[in-house]
Amino acid sequence: MTAMGTADFGTVGGHVVPLLAISSPGGLTATVTPWGARLVSLHIPDRQGKLADVVLGHDRIEDYLAYPTYFGATCGRYANRIAGGRFLLDGALVQLDRNEGPNTLHGGREGFDRKLWSITSNTPEEVSFAASSPDGEMGFPGHATLNATYRFTRDDRLEIVLEADTDRPTVMNMVNHAYFNLAGHDAGSVLGHEMRVAADFYTPVTADLLATGEICRVEGTAFDFRQKRRLAEALLADPSMTAGYDHNWCLSGEPAGHSLHLCAEVVDPVSGRGLRLATNQPGVQIYTCGQMNAPVPAKGGGSYGRFAGLTLETQYFPCSPNNLQFPQARLDPGQRYHHAMEFSFFTA
Repeated sequence: MTAMGTADFGTVGGHVVPLLAISSPGGLTATVTPWGARLVSLHIPDRQGKLADVVLGHDRIEDYLAYPTYFGATCGRYANRIAGGRFLLDGALVQLDRNEGPNTLHGGREGFDRKLWSITSNTPEEVSFAASSPDGEMGFPGHATLNATYRFTRDDRLEIVLEADTDRPTVMNMVNHAYFNLAGHDAGSVLGHEMRVAADFYTPVTADLLATGEICRVEGTAFDFRQKRRLAEALLADPSMTAGYDHNWCLSGEPAGHSLHLCAEVVDPVSGRGLRLATNQPGVQIYTCGQMNAPVPAKGGGSYGRFAGLTLETQYFPCSPNNLQFPQARLDPGQRYHHAMEFSFFTA
């Protein structure tokens, strides 16, 4: 890093891509890059005050290009899966790019994670990115303008804000796809982590991880994290869950404009590092890397295996355009899509 907190991260399409550093008053640090408006690292302390990087990622931009893990990326236009890569909007069939068999995942082959965003703000505590998505890109209607901001607050919280508007009716569901391992990004499995999720319901999936359209109670299932529970304990209780989680929980808070509600709390009992996430979104996709095509190159020259991290992707529910009983991700001209995440950190 230079004195200004900027380093070269690699080259994409002949463009040099920077790595930008931000920090909090209490000494937390993060790095981000405009390639995919992506979180690359996040250093937080354990109960002894020792800092560790707790998000998975790569040392080279080439590895982000080569491995479709979405590490730290801003995904869209519609993150998660849309069955059949199609849906109806105002009676018209919208056919999308299909990049996971017959389905669409995270907006298609050239989603927002594959864009080189521009830098619109770069201060010691905040970086903002902007991009555009043309009408018809990956099949989605409407020209959309996009913004993503990473910001440390005065009380050492990390805010991630994703925003968009459109000139035609469309759908918008952007997520941040950071993978966390609170023991340290290279510490191995997260199945020893303890988690609490503010959700009484979840949305089941098919064998292809497509939403069935049902909304089911978590009570008595491997999805019941209303009280803090170790991930391994929950998974071992259900023999069908050997691949881990890649599911949406329906958050209990009622989204209201820009107001936030509790989403989840995760703790590594060994290091004592914990995070608490609040959001204004109705759901959260938690993925525990059980289906990751491991090994994957890691920062520092190592590799990541299965269950190396977990995501907390706050979102609209998967495939909501085809499930009208779900909260809808429609965005019309004159409306502003505003997705807020706020991470607070603690030791236990």
